[in-house]
Amino acid sequence: MTSLVKHSTRKPLPAVTLVAAEQRLRNRQLRTEFPPRSAEKRWPHTAATAEQVQQRLTAAPFAAAANGTQAARRRGATKLLRWLSTFPGDTWQDRWLASGADEHPGAGWIELPMKWLAAHGGAVSYDSTDLPSGLLMLICGDVIRPGLPWMLTRTHRYLASVMAQVRDPAGFARLAELAAAEPASSQGDAKIATTRIATILACKGGTITDITVGDCVELVETMRRVHTRGGQKKVDFYLRLRALGVLPGGAPHSIRAFGLAGGKLTIEQLVDRYRIQCRPIRDLLVDYLRERQPSLDLVSLDAISRTLAGLFWARVEALAPGIDSLRLPPAVVRAWKDELSTVKRATTNAAGDRIEVSTPRLNAKDELMRVRALYLDIAHWAVEDPARWGPWVAPCPISDDEVQKAKERKHRKARMDQRTRERLPVLPVLVRTANDRRLAAARLLAAAQATERGEVIDSTDGTLRRAVAPKAIGRLVWAEDVITGRRRNLSYEDEEAFWAFATIEVLRLTGIRCEELLELSHHSITEYQLPSTGELVPLLQIAPSKTDTERLLLVSPELADVLSAIVQRLRTPERPVPLVVSHDIREKIWHPPMPLLFQRGIGNERRAFTPSAIRKLLITALAATGLTDATGNPLMFQAHDFRRIFVTDAIMNTS
Repeated sequence: MTSLVKHSTRKPLPAVTLVAAEQRLRNRQLRTEFPPRSAEKRWPHTAATAEQVQQRLTAAPFAAAANGTQAARRRGATKLLRWLSTFPGDTWQDRWLASGADEHPGAGWIELPMKWLAAHGGAVSYDSTDLPSGLLMLICGDVIRPGLPWMLTRTHRYLASVMAQVRDPAGFARLAELAAAEPASSQGDAKIATTRIATILACKGGTITDITVGDCVELVETMRRVHTRGGQKKVDFYLRLRALGVLPGGAPHSIRAFGLAGGKLTIEQLVDRYRIQCRPIRDLLVDYLRERQPSLDLVSLDAISRTLAGLFWARVEALAPGIDSLRLPPAVVRAWKDELSTVKRATTNAAGDRIEVSTPRLNAKDELMRVRALYLDIAHWAVEDPARWGPWVAPCPISDDEVQKAKERKHRKARMDQRTRERLPVLPVLVRTANDRRLAAARLLAAAQATERGEVIDSTDGTLRRAVAPKAIGRLVWAEDVITGRRRNLSYEDEEAFWAFATIEVLRLTGIRCEELLELSHHSITEYQLPSTGELVPLLQIAPSKTDTERLLLVSPELADVLSAIVQRLRTPERPVPLVVSHDIREKIWHPPMPLLFQRGIGNERRAFTPSAIRKLLITALAATGLTDATGNPLMFQAHDFRRIFVTDAIMNTS
């Protein structure tokens, strides 16, 4: 039985939500560096006469092999040119835009020329097939360039093949060679990627070598806006263009860099997330943070800006509109401290309703300490630079007694100890269950792979059959329940079960942090030769993280088996451990390609695991155990719990 895990959602500050969403979707630095090509208003082929266009589109290389196809294209192009000529404009592109067809998504555009033909006595029964064929020739012949939204709301069965014939035979031949070198299971992805690339040529003109990084980003964003399906297939074309060397060497390794990473924010942007009304106070906070920036990392700078701009001054302005001084009235100070002491969270009650609950803020004194530091730092700096800081000196509203943390440290230690006491006894259950899930998923996948599609899978007591999924990715193995027909992705289940097992094993056997786990690479596995005996001792090199120090851990036989299983899963006889880029969510930077141990394939792209992915693996593995805490809720493990258990176990075994 699988337990359901409920999560409480923290309600963000209203001022933060809009800006944070914008930062997730828009990396301004990269967009400035890699802009898309601007839409041209005039080019030779769109400025040609109707006779010149017809003559060109009926000659090589536009001539089709089949006479019927050639005739349909000629009739369709001729009728479209007649229809477009009734609209104002100096070019066929101007007339296309004036017709309004570009604003009719899907197949709805065809009604416009059909109505005109019917009104002028030129309509025939086969126009519904001739007109799309004629439009295909006008697009591939670069006579008109439809907008990306319009192109992405239609299917383009022949777009890539015709583009390869008439626009860029050499470029599409290179794409075909790249696809031919891939497994047969990736041929469907290659076809979709080729159509995406042809779509860029249709809307922007030129050949494949003219495509820019900005063109790719514009296409992906438009796909999101018009809800084009495809998942990872949406961005697979970018990987292929990069592999062909079309994109510059400085282009991001993944197009996700434009959408999933907002990049480093400046101090001004950090403060402006909270829309402070008083401009002098806003400038003061910017100056204060810039003064402290040399001694802080990005995470600390972000935390202090959130406290001072968001939790402190933005809320003070809400309590006392129009305030413009750090000298706060006592009533405002009391109200602000009362509000700071609690956190409002949205959660789901037993009846399934969304409710808002208030809980004590565990780090309230940390927030108070940052505000107190603001006042004391300004007072101290005013002695050395009175002209700059003197006008802002004010009595600190937070006393020294309010930030004493001796009692809180004891309470925190007690909470951590209690958390460890609850989880230490059940760790063997979690380890055993994770291993059983891994083995069971591997056996089921192997049995399904040995079964013909549509046949019942052995060792499932007749409950599962190998699914026939013609539209599914070829490398994935699907099964369906014989009774309910519900489908299961056995390849995903095997991946998920293995990496949950590997995560739990590495964390519990090493005691490393989640950040250190994600930075483990094939190069981290090393060895040391003992001078006395010459024996080789396997070691695991841990990159500097929180303590900024490098460590070497002795690899136990049990850990060696796990690491070996990870390497064997990633490495094939034809290739070593793949190189992947990873994004540091704390420092907001992309690391260079490395043979990371915790990586997975999504589509045709290799991606490094993220902290959220590790968290999901642990949640799923724990749900399979059915373990509960003292209150009856599902027991939760965080990555850091394994570190505490590791230390506790080490102390218990050495005492």
